[in-house]
Amino acid sequence: MKLLNNRLLMILLILVSGYGYIISCTHDNELIVPIQTTTPFVSTRGTNIHLPGNMTSGNSSEWKLDKVHSSVLWSTNYVGAAGLLTGRFNQFGMHNVTDEETTNYTATGQPLLDSSWAFYENEPAKSYFNGYVQINTSNTGEPGRDAGCNVAGMGTVAIVPGTQNLTFPNLAKIKATEVKFDPASNAYIVTLNLTYQGKLTAPLTKSVVGVLNYIPRKTVQFGTGTAYDVFGLQLKFQFNCRDFGITSTSIADKIDIECNMNFNNK
Repeated sequence: MKLLNNRLLMILLILVSGYGYIISCTHDNELIVPIQTTTPFVSTRGTNIHLPGNMTSGNSSEWKLDKVHSSVLWSTNYVGAAGLLTGRFNQFGMHNVTDEETTNYTATGQPLLDSSWAFYENEPAKSYFNGYVQINTSNTGEPGRDAGCNVAGMGTVAIVPGTQNLTFPNLAKIKATEVKFDPASNAYIVTLNLTYQGKLTAPLTKSVVGVLNYIPRKTVQFGTGTAYDVFGLQLKFQFNCRDFGITSTSIADKIDIECNMNFNNK
């Protein structure tokens, strides 16, 4: 009787062990199956190519900067408070300002041709652009600040009526050194050389990285006027103003820049 009980106990133990082994194997097999939690990004870029050419009015194959509907904006934290300080530059352009061109201009329109750029939607290595701003045209919308600490704090000089000042320290310019695809979106990653003097004794060039977004080509028509095409480029980047000798304690180290450039082929 005792021997029979031992045999029954042995059989029971074998059955329980086997069941446990089967369960553990099934569980391991389930863990091997991959679980996908996100959908991989799929690019939807087109093949548009935009070039300035000679920027001849009426030539629809040449793209012109629509400065009236463009902007260069800046913002930074106001130290000690929750809000931002914001502003824009009234005078800017898309030209590679050479040393020979850093002078004062009396032109009422753009002092230099806005032709130092090219954009290839699906071939970013061919894309490039240059740009500049006149620091003393920074406009915050607050007259007390624009005529006072804004000019002095940025290390520039006051505006001379009838003159566009493209000399240092009133000139800041950017030059793209690399444009490549953003692997996570339809945007582009851009490496830039930022040249600015600020409150230093001479201009300084620093490399910064920004994000470029393309607003695709579209045909527009206003009223009964002739239809034409438009497109846009939006560039955002950030730089450390302390690198350029800006010591104001009322602003943060980082300055955010947003360039909204709109073009047409009128």
